Amino acid sequence: MSDSAPSLVIGISSRALFNLSKENEIFEKEGAEVYKQYQLQNEDVLLDRGTGFHLVESLLKLNSYLPNQQLVDVVIMSRNSSEISLRLFHSISHYNLDITRAVFTTGAPLAPYLRAFNVDLFLSAHLEDVQGAIDAGFASAMIFPFHSKSQSPLHQIRIAFDGDAVLFSEESETIFQNEGMDSFIEHERKNAKTPLPKGPFAPFLHKLAIVQSLLPQDTDLIRTALITARDSKVHERVIRTLRSWNIIVNETFFMGGLSKANVLEAFGAHIFFDDQLSHIEPASKIVPTALVPHPSKRI
Repeated sequence: MSDSAPSLVIGISSRALFNLSKENEIFEKEGAEVYKQYQLQNEDVLLDRGTGFHLVESLLKLNSYLPNQQLVDVVIMSRNSSEISLRLFHSISHYNLDITRAVFTTGAPLAPYLRAFNVDLFLSAHLEDVQGAIDAGFASAMIFPFHSKSQSPLHQIRIAFDGDAVLFSEESETIFQNEGMDSFIEHERKNAKTPLPKGPFAPFLHKLAIVQSLLPQDTDLIRTALITARDSKVHERVIRTLRSWNIIVNETFFMGGLSKANVLEAFGAHIFFDDQLSHIEPASKIVPTALVPHPSKRI
């Protein structure tokens, strides 16, 4: 592995990378000690791929395109103790995942360690850790269970984002929620030439754009999409905002209230980030999805 600083760092929990639904059920129903003994007894049993597996596998493969520069680094971040980590490391080795960094906190929150590892995106199945990461200013999302029919790496990585409260701040969405559609439209038209404030995933999109720019231009290995519930009446501010960030999103969809699931299927998203359960739940039956929580309200 190259010693150069990676362009993109992904932090991912063991339960987001591998399918640990049975193990988590044991932990929830029978407690930590029974869970620990189960993991030790099954130390040599390989873990099945989880929701985030193919995305991580394919992001790591990007490193092969620039042998002298490390584009992507992945850090395993777990609340487990290192005592029961051998099963996880055996599985990582079996699947030939180039993951060399890991954090095991034995129950302590993970958010304080995100900055230490320069994490750009944190994925977990544990909402408390995701919320802590969002509150600390990191792009983070809670992965929903998804069972892929495909077992092969992704040859083109397709990542889809919601707009408000994900790429952009929740300012405009709050106006819609509190004051209704008319006030929202009036506010967005009035501020059409004012860029939207950045949301939690804006820095991650910027890092993706850097990786895209470093890859050979004829490969088209990463493709991004913005899929927003906004309609064409309030499109101008979105377009001008992305222009001000000097970022081109490959595909943009103004849904005007329609379900996003069909577009996500047509786009072939390998992960979709949204802040609304009403969008996440139907989408999670079709593509891997992850919920972006709003920052905690502090008094």
